[in-house]
Amino acid sequence: MVGTVWGEDEMISRRHFLEGAVAAGALAALPSVAGAQEGFSLAGKTVEWTIPFGEGGGNDAWARFFAHYLGKYLPGNPNVIVRNVPGGGSITGTNSFAQRAPNDGLSLLGVSGSTQFPYLLGDKRVQYDYRDFTPVLVSPTGGVVYIPPSFGVKDVTELPKLFDRELVLANTGPTSLDLVLMLGFEMIGLKVRHVFGMSSRGETRLAFERGEATVDYQTSSSYLANIVPLVEAGTAVPLFTLGALDENANIVRDPTFPDLPHFLEAYEMVHGKAPEDGPELKAFVAFFSAGFPAQKMAMLHNTNPPEVIEAYRTAFAKAVADPELQERKGDILGDYTQATGEAADALFEVATTIDEEAKTWVQNYLRERHSVQL
Repeated sequence: MVGTVWGEDEMISRRHFLEGAVAAGALAALPSVAGAQEGFSLAGKTVEWTIPFGEGGGNDAWARFFAHYLGKYLPGNPNVIVRNVPGGGSITGTNSFAQRAPNDGLSLLGVSGSTQFPYLLGDKRVQYDYRDFTPVLVSPTGGVVYIPPSFGVKDVTELPKLFDRELVLANTGPTSLDLVLMLGFEMIGLKVRHVFGMSSRGETRLAFERGEATVDYQTSSSYLANIVPLVEAGTAVPLFTLGALDENANIVRDPTFPDLPHFLEAYEMVHGKAPEDGPELKAFVAFFSAGFPAQKMAMLHNTNPPEVIEAYRTAFAKAVADPELQERKGDILGDYTQATGEAADALFEVATTIDEEAKTWVQNYLRERHSVQL
């Protein structure tokens, strides 16, 4: 199985972040906070979980799914409500949360890859700093790229048939989660025209089904629910997944789609060699990591007392281990390990860190190729 080809120093650094942590997973051990939580209770209170996206989206569904279990395991069993604050591709609500600096144990923030991306890119609208937050839950996801059968391409090994053709991707925005695919398509050699302005990946899927888009991807839950039936009906052909991260920070096959190659495998199948180590590859890996293995994160502001942060870390670890949640998680969480404790810290670090050379490369790519001014 093909892994990443980072330089030695970066590989050692990323192994330091992840070694053992993700493998241990959320079920490995619950934080011991006896004494730290003594006397701390949220009984009779309401926790407000800020989601900087509109109602009905993936982050909203994720938070509402976890809210019941979080309330069940926090000291005093408080009511947990979700507050949607959409705007600016999640920047508006996140800025507001950061500026309020909540420290009463009653305010939680849920972010997504599209919140991480502007931060990594140095977007001037961003007024939040991830170093001011502590992760208490990190939820991975995956993504699958697919095309229509009309191209006559049966699998990724036949992808070179498309190198001389222009493909169309319905795109939710150059600094959205779709940036990962933009970088990937650029690396692998596909000519893709990006039609920006889509409001959601649900809208991009409909564009594909109408024949307006000729390549698309969906995150795991949407792919399972909406695209697998198309594959079974012969109206969509899966090419590759974006992959997952193992305990050594290598990109490996997505556990939800083990029969599909991940992006780096696809690249090697097409070109006969792994991609060269350089800013382009490092940029892809950075935004992939922020957008998929650490896509959704629940965080507290660091101004909260240590006992509050530990109470949340413990509550989420217990929630993830709850048999009822495990039984119900399939449609919302997929077949991925939910990270708490040290595993969450490790993924958080990977998702909020980028090599400066890679950052500059992406900024130049967006400015020169898509007229994006950050």
